[in-house]
Amino acid sequence: MPARYRDAVSFVLLAVLFGGAFVAIKTGLREFPPLLFAGFRFDVGAAVLMGYVVATRARSSWLPRTRRDLLGITVAGVFLVALNNALLFTGQGSTTPAMASIMYGLNPVLAPIFAWWLLGDRLSGTGALGIGVALAGVVIIVQPSPASLGGETAGQFLVLGAATAIAVGSVLLKRIRPGMDRLPLTAWAMAVGALLLHLSSLAGGEPQVTPWSVSPLTLGSLLLVGVPSTAAAYALHFVLLERIGPVRANLVAYVVPITAAVTGWLVLGAGVSAVSLLGFGVVIVGFGLVERRTLRGEVCRLRRWRDRQRGVDPGRDGRQRWPCDD
Repeated sequence: MPARYRDAVSFVLLAVLFGGAFVAIKTGLREFPPLLFAGFRFDVGAAVLMGYVVATRARSSWLPRTRRDLLGITVAGVFLVALNNALLFTGQGSTTPAMASIMYGLNPVLAPIFAWWLLGDRLSGTGALGIGVALAGVVIIVQPSPASLGGETAGQFLVLGAATAIAVGSVLLKRIRPGMDRLPLTAWAMAVGALLLHLSSLAGGEPQVTPWSVSPLTLGSLLLVGVPSTAAAYALHFVLLERIGPVRANLVAYVVPITAAVTGWLVLGAGVSAVSLLGFGVVIVGFGLVERRTLRGEVCRLRRWRDRQRGVDPGRDGRQRWPCDD
């Protein structure tokens, strides 16, 4: 599969894995306190991913060997795993879901700022407009009302802190450029993050509920979140951060509400309103603005393929062509 299509498929799959986790997380939080549940989530994710790496790769490929490797593991474990999940799970407990969704959706807006500061990357005016349009689509999907926005200010700032942690961690990881492969780096980062989350749970005085003391449904939700939505999803996210950069990779935050709504409709029978469908369309328009060059290149390739099938000579038909990036 060409790299451009592989990245697009990976992006959609990542959104599905992250979006589908919301149903399982909601079930697990009925018996697990938030920080402890997040810690168990990454215990499972780290064990599964590290087991896969150890079983399929040479020892020299999964052990960190350089200062950049150790620094990359630390940054990913602290920012992308521990801080992100600790602030998000704690903040959601004291604010409304609508406000949390909007604050967390600021992640793709923050990423270009830190990318400009730390990497020197600049976002075009059209790209910035696309991010803003996509954010507007998220607001339409969430449909915040004065009543739903009345959560505690502290909780809203905690969720904003989680979005900031993702933006900073993603850009720092791109700047550090660790040499080790992304799968073992992700597994080590999960282990570091899980340890920090468990320590935070103990320091916060949460009841230390054991996995074998909860109901089978709650245990199943932990496994569902820990394997596909953590081990697989975070590994995919780290690969995309390397391949397409933090700004484009973090746009997945705008697709997650769509996949979460679809999952809720399929699993829980929750309806999708016409306003939500409008919001989905606005998000897609925003993505089209951000990825306009990629889409234009695909349109050009399709036109050239069509012309070849029809036997048309591009040099003689005199029609204006789309510029292509081969």
